[in-house]
Amino acid sequence: MAKQIAIYGKGGIGKSSTASNVAAACADEGYRVTIIGCDPKSDSSITLLRGRRIPTIMDLMRQGVDIREEDIVFDGYKGVKCVEIGGPEPGIGCAGRGIIVAISLLKKTSKAIEDTDLVIYDVPGDIVCGGFVAPVKKGLVSEAYVLTSGEYMPLYAANNICKGLSRLEMPLNGVICNSRGAPNEEAIVSEFAKEIGSQLLAFIPKDVLVQTCEREGFSVVEKEPGSAIAAVYRKLARSIMTKSDARVPEPLDDARLRELTKI
Repeated sequence: MAKQIAIYGKGGIGKSSTASNVAAACADEGYRVTIIGCDPKSDSSITLLRGRRIPTIMDLMRQGVDIREEDIVFDGYKGVKCVEIGGPEPGIGCAGRGIIVAISLLKKTSKAIEDTDLVIYDVPGDIVCGGFVAPVKKGLVSEAYVLTSGEYMPLYAANNICKGLSRLEMPLNGVICNSRGAPNEEAIVSEFAKEIGSQLLAFIPKDVLVQTCEREGFSVVEKEPGSAIAAVYRKLARSIMTKSDARVPEPLDDARLRELTKI
């Protein structure tokens, strides 16, 4: 059975970069991978497609298109199946609920979720509304990961996500730190992970190479496979593929969260 994971985190924290590089690293090791972008920005797969932006399921549904598999599932780097859910028009509808409708349609038209070893859901988490936790409630996700940095606001968002997971009794498989270069960042996120009952699974150092490759439409795993930062993503990918232990997180109160950022 495929691993079905969700990577949650604050908008702009680097979820898509992390998800796409993990997908590429897993593909390099022979795994069949499907990445499903659940962010209205629809950019989760762009670096796996050499900068190409693909149609989103929700845009095609609004257009009344008779959707076929080839309209919504695209082969990316080393055969990674790329799907973008998209989102509602601004101010209209709930992006979270749209995820469920779109995935139901995907399942009817394609085997991209079934015929794979790893499904990655790239999920925004600034506000943990009922819609955005719907993939967990619907049984689409079996493993959850939270991405953060060592600054207060990303940690606040990560803690909020943990509150949502806790209410659903959904285990957290690990915390990933995508560094912003804040003082004592690794120690702060490591302690946060420990106190919520989880662990720091990876520390991704700030590296301009990630943005340089993204501007050219590539993941670092594809464009700069011998780089130190590509090795970090490969190690994270191996951890995800072999990890089996998880615990329901115990979120912190705000006072403790603020204390942590002063380490």
